[in-house]
Amino acid sequence: MCEVEVVPLSTSFEGSGRPRLERYPDHLEEETIVHDVPVWLWGVFAATVVIALAIDLLAHRDAHVIGFKEAARWSVGWVGLAIVFGIVVFAVVGRDAGVEYTTAWLLEKSLSVDNLFVFALIFGYFKVPAQYQHRVLFYGVIGALVFRGIFLALGVAVVSQFTAILFVFAAILLYSAYKLIKGDDDDYDPSTSLALRLMRKIVPMSDEYHGTKFFIKEAGKRVGTPMLAVVVAIEAADLLFAVDSVPAVLAVSDDAFIVYTSNAFAILGLRALYFLLSGLLDRFHYLGTGLALILAFIGVKLILQAAHKTIDTSIPEIPSLVSLGVIVVVLAGSVGLSFLRPKAEEPADADPLAGPEHAGDQPTEVEPR
Repeated sequence: MCEVEVVPLSTSFEGSGRPRLERYPDHLEEETIVHDVPVWLWGVFAATVVIALAIDLLAHRDAHVIGFKEAARWSVGWVGLAIVFGIVVFAVVGRDAGVEYTTAWLLEKSLSVDNLFVFALIFGYFKVPAQYQHRVLFYGVIGALVFRGIFLALGVAVVSQFTAILFVFAAILLYSAYKLIKGDDDDYDPSTSLALRLMRKIVPMSDEYHGTKFFIKEAGKRVGTPMLAVVVAIEAADLLFAVDSVPAVLAVSDDAFIVYTSNAFAILGLRALYFLLSGLLDRFHYLGTGLALILAFIGVKLILQAAHKTIDTSIPEIPSLVSLGVIVVVLAGSVGLSFLRPKAEEPADADPLAGPEHAGDQPTEVEPR
């Protein structure tokens, strides 16, 4: 079992590499836990992610429609992998780190469910054939792992230097909760994506899919396919997701290892979860309310955490174990309530979230926009 080193927040490092301790004013004196994560555990994590992605890519090298049973098997595998890694974190780094990892992973997993609605809207907008959707999400996962790593590293660095930024993060989460309650996220329009509009100005675009190719030649010119546009739209959407995701996970832990590994394992299972729940998303009509409550709770947790660190240490903080319990109860309650009180059925043509089994029946030609 690795030891946990406790150092004051104002610790700085001199040339010797040993921490130099500075003292806060008495009313702000505090301590923070820095998890002692061995380098080899970082290596195990990296190897696990690379091998898992390689297996996934090989298993889906031939484009095909992902059915419910296949999606269920992959979902169980991704969740199992995340749980096994969590057990390793508990055993190697300690109980506190294990609780933080589990809470952060479950939080990111729950927030990612809301992202599935956006994926469905993007696939519907671009009329993506069902057999190509997994490949699109595979590229989306690769981009998400890279961009989340960058944003989380910046977030951890900023919080370590400017603790008051947590108040700003809390405001972002509370505003996001308000938008979810109002249903503003349902109005997402892929055509408004700045990245997509910029790409269309730079890259000539074809109107038809050509397998999973990003570029083809037309009349001797290299042009992009709708496949490229879809991947750009997915990546742009993930950047928007990060606005909620990064502040939320930093409310659970500001340890780089915990926040990134929990995010990574939540992201890795996102594709299988999409195909598992696709066509059923609209049935979880209380899930948006549940996610709003979770975001609001995490926002309040951040406010207390920031106040404890910057105003007075007598202000209580919400422990990670309590946060884990709240997330589990709210998620279970919102899903259970959705089944106990089903939503009134709407005409089939009014449902924008038709599953991939219907997407393949649509024409593959995309109207110029």
